[in-house]
Amino acid sequence: MSVTGYDFCGWATKNDLKCADGRVIRHGAFTANDGKKVPLVWNHQHKSPDCVLGHAILENRDDGVFAYGFFNNTPAGRDAKEQVKHGDIESLSIWANNLQQMGSDVLHGVIREVSLVLSGANPGAFIESVAHSSEPIEEWEDEGIFYTGEEISLEHSEPIQMTEENEDEEQKTSEEKETSEEKEELAHSNDKGEEEMAEAKEGKTVQDVLDTMNEEQKTVMYALIGQAIEDAKSGKINDNTEDEEMKHNIFEGTAADQGNFLSHSDIQSIFTTAKKTGSLRDAFEAYTDGGELAHSIDTTGMDVAVGESTYGFNDPDMLFPEYRSVNGVQPEFISRRQEWVDVIIRGVHRTPFSRIKTTYANITEDEARAKGYIKGNQKVPEVFSTLKRTTDPCTIYKLQKMDRDDIIDITDFDVVAWIKSEMRMMLDEEIARAILIGDGRLPDSNDKIPEDHIRPIATDVPLYTIKFGVVGEKDANGILTTATVKQFMDDCVRARKAYKGSGNPVMFTTEDVMTEMLLLKDDIGHPLYASKEAIATALRVSRIVTVEPMEGHQITIGSAQKDLLAVIVNLNDYNVGADKGGAVNLFDDFDIDFNKYSYLIETRCSGAMTKPFAAISMYLDAQ
Repeated sequence: MSVTGYDFCGWATKNDLKCADGRVIRHGAFTANDGKKVPLVWNHQHKSPDCVLGHAILENRDDGVFAYGFFNNTPAGRDAKEQVKHGDIESLSIWANNLQQMGSDVLHGVIREVSLVLSGANPGAFIESVAHSSEPIEEWEDEGIFYTGEEISLEHSEPIQMTEENEDEEQKTSEEKETSEEKEELAHSNDKGEEEMAEAKEGKTVQDVLDTMNEEQKTVMYALIGQAIEDAKSGKINDNTEDEEMKHNIFEGTAADQGNFLSHSDIQSIFTTAKKTGSLRDAFEAYTDGGELAHSIDTTGMDVAVGESTYGFNDPDMLFPEYRSVNGVQPEFISRRQEWVDVIIRGVHRTPFSRIKTTYANITEDEARAKGYIKGNQKVPEVFSTLKRTTDPCTIYKLQKMDRDDIIDITDFDVVAWIKSEMRMMLDEEIARAILIGDGRLPDSNDKIPEDHIRPIATDVPLYTIKFGVVGEKDANGILTTATVKQFMDDCVRARKAYKGSGNPVMFTTEDVMTEMLLLKDDIGHPLYASKEAIATALRVSRIVTVEPMEGHQITIGSAQKDLLAVIVNLNDYNVGADKGGAVNLFDDFDIDFNKYSYLIETRCSGAMTKPFAAISMYLDAQ
């Protein structure tokens, strides 16, 4: 693009620079504005035509959007032109809307105007009033203000008669123009501060804390420090006299009028000393030549007062940036490992009825065998027994209540959806536990899931679950000895002789047992098994699943309590039944009197083994 006759030029915005709030303007975000003319405005003020200073021609480049500015002949335009020419104003900003964003990346937008802004207003680039979105790509009608922090360059459309003085000025302006496109460090990026904080090995230095502050917080801090230092220098220490006004509201703009502020050189001197000494308080004490610097903050009016008894800030935390979540806006659940839950819930056989009956005829006895016949003898009829078992359903539920005011006030995330996800997760875990080993509650507990309605596989009657004891012991730390682990693996293979379930079963065991099997070594110290899959093959099971609630779980064998080591079963031989309406349902209710919501998730189902000798419980028979 060839543009001539412009009054100045400079970068309106640059690509691929991280803003302070984490957003990044990506390449080509404003390609729609290439070659377009937009208004040139003072400080994004849109309420009056007097704020329009001229127009700007935009050029889309690889590095961002470059602007060529033309001032109008209004008094405001002429004043702005003189201020830019004199170097009083050196920064540009854009106002854009129709923003489109993917994650933190700004992919598209339309620049509506370019503004001249004060360079000191915000040295770090940022975007204001851009809605957050969790969707992959979403377009909305919103707006943003983008600051680059780049200096602008002047250009003259007609030759100017040069004097000795303005020749130097023109040479300086030309040099600024040549270097304006080569600058790589822009105020858009906040990466430097983040890298410094990431490199800090222990605690935070004074500079680390300062780098986390935004300009508003720094302004408040400088005003507080400046007020105290100026008062300390002039001897205005609080002596409780009525004639001296010792309080100045930092938000009323009076502090600057009275000279109560710190210059950049003052601040630099203080923080340089603080870096060397490691104490911000000592640095202020040294700066005031007597240690009379003190601040107290009136929490009712945010006024600054000078005191006599302490050093530094009484409450410096007010100047620190807000805490930011590193694991998402909604709290992360601390829960037991849930992988085994999905294996059980998905693996069991389901029926659309809840009252389950199983009937069998035992033809393994000798009386049921076919017999040979000898002429003249009487034929004997066969005899076999029939077996029947029925299982009725029970209700399993979770109930949660929450005040409606709290639901409305929590705006960062959908707290109701978060609660409901927890309720479903914990309901599934409880059903899976009851199916495998029982819920573990005492028989007389009002909350116990009845074991004659959801029958645990590990403790089911011998007709369905074979109990196999492993002779062995634990060491002083409660870990199975190497000899016991080997014996356990041998017995698992031997127990398959009695298994009559469907197909190749799954082994459910504890993490401790799994670890000890993986640690087994041969005589020269090489691992016997390279992976869980290798162990599963050796044990003749399809896979091994570790179950956290099985840690320390005991079952009753005779009258003794034995440590449960593993359960081997094909879950297709376990049936879970629920009638219509008994499946998992979620209910909401609102109590008008107490302004509370109640959330209930429940199911009514039954569960039982349906094939004899289809499960094996391995337990430690300690000697």
